[in-house]
Amino acid sequence: MNDPLIELRDRLRAFTREREWDRYHTPKNLAMALIVEAAELAEHFQWLTPEQSQSPEDGKREKIREELADVLIYLVELADTLNVDLAVAARDKIAKNALKYPVEKARGNALKYDEL
Repeated sequence: MNDPLIELRDRLRAFTREREWDRYHTPKNLAMALIVEAAELAEHFQWLTPEQSQSPEDGKREKIREELADVLIYLVELADTLNVDLAVAARDKIAKNALKYPVEKARGNALKYDEL
């Protein structure tokens, strides 16, 4: 079975290498680009009601899709540059959050772990 994140990482490596962009893909630059793309994503939801943000119009939905892709691309490239396995890191973080937010205390509220 092929891992979609590994396939994406490999395609991004080739894309970057073909264009000789490796020297620009430093952790600092990739982190900054990731933040910019995340902000562009957030702009599509700015000033919308919670209900409107749940079902964006079709034209906006495609733009959101593209911004999500940009965020993912920079995240995968940043993780690759830092030799971080995103799937393992996410799994570990979920386990850590499960300890910080036990179901019995966290269910149905948005309190931070130190306020539970």
